[in-house]
Amino acid sequence: MENNKKKNKNCGCWAVLRSSVIGGACSSSVSKHSANSIPRTSLVYDAATETRYLNASNREMCVQDEARVSSDTPHDTDPPTLTPAAENKVQRQLLQFTFHELKAATGNFRPDSILGEGGFGYVFKGWIDENGTAPAKPGSGITVAVKSLKPDGLQGHREWVAEVDFLGQLHHPNLVKLIGYCIEDDQRLLVYEFMTRGSLENHLFRRTIPLPWSNRIKISLGAAKGLAFLHGGPEPVIYRDFKTSNILLDSEYNAKLSDFGLAKAGPQGDKTHVSTRVVGTYGYAAPEYVMTGHLTSKSDVFSFGVVLLEILTGRRSMDKKRPSGEQNLVAWARPYLADKRKIYQLVDPRLELNYSVKGVQKIAQLAYMCLSRDPKSRPTMDEIVKALTPLQELNDLAILSNHSRLIQSGRRKKKLDGMQQLSYNHSRSIRESPLHSGRQHCK
Repeated sequence: MENNKKKNKNCGCWAVLRSSVIGGACSSSVSKHSANSIPRTSLVYDAATETRYLNASNREMCVQDEARVSSDTPHDTDPPTLTPAAENKVQRQLLQFTFHELKAATGNFRPDSILGEGGFGYVFKGWIDENGTAPAKPGSGITVAVKSLKPDGLQGHREWVAEVDFLGQLHHPNLVKLIGYCIEDDQRLLVYEFMTRGSLENHLFRRTIPLPWSNRIKISLGAAKGLAFLHGGPEPVIYRDFKTSNILLDSEYNAKLSDFGLAKAGPQGDKTHVSTRVVGTYGYAAPEYVMTGHLTSKSDVFSFGVVLLEILTGRRSMDKKRPSGEQNLVAWARPYLADKRKIYQLVDPRLELNYSVKGVQKIAQLAYMCLSRDPKSRPTMDEIVKALTPLQELNDLAILSNHSRLIQSGRRKKKLDGMQQLSYNHSRSIRESPLHSGRQHCK
């Protein structure tokens, strides 16, 4: 046992990962179909099918025993692997922490340092030395976020590997930075840069003060740039889990995509899609992906459209607390998006009139295109970035134009009242003049 520990410490991360996956250190926990499973009886995608999908509850999706739609792609059960060159690149760029170091950095993983919780486990706030992996005192060194993985089987381990795989190689201002990792026995931890302002989800749905319109546009553009980078590389990556809780914000409200556990290498060459098991979150996943398992970059574009709607409306993609016709955001919003006269009824009421008139029009138009039932009709992320960029400069706030109309209306009313008063005074002066009353005084 001791020799194995030493061996794992000295050999590369990916050698350890391969041995733990292939050697059976992690056991797969396969769930059977239940009442909550996604119906797979039809691969025909139409409006009726979409409606059934959209009315599903907001829960994590994972159909693990589905039949493969295509056999020309690698099975999802195969452990992720890298080329030797990529392995070396990842090891050079990431720090390898010991469990003891991260335990000290987070104050023994104390509860008051928890930043968040998910199906993977917990995220803790910690501090490390600027020049290495040693822990630092709170408030000193570098602030980090430490994600711990629940040791619950192969699937969680695979997502951990995918996270290290993608973020270890991909670097962009709109992707969260992975600093390092820890792999000891059954412990799996990841160390990220700390994002000061938390997630977009918190700012949209859990804060009393509404997120300003200008910040909403900035965040939309930053997130779009992150997706465009993933889609546009020589080896495209499909994010597969784009949602508000995975968009993190720094102190300047710059958006960065996090959590690459479900990311998937995109189709290459003459292939049009990747066939894979269906995972993600109801309300965000593209309907054609849910129905067929066919994954493309346009699947991410649909999810981006859902998030655009959330940013525009201040509503969650799925909200069971709302009336039955309004619980699914996409289904509720479609009629408004299709009618230019109604789009302003979608705007988050907490913004009151503090939003750009043209900006709302463009965001609604983009969301409508992203949510097209035909994946081929959806724009690319590069096109979305191009459309969002000019919106930062708009200053045609509705409150200003509305005030202008009120002022002009008030001036017209005041002028009309003045003319009416002048006419009344003029008539009165005529009636009271000696010439007009002379007949009364003549005998």
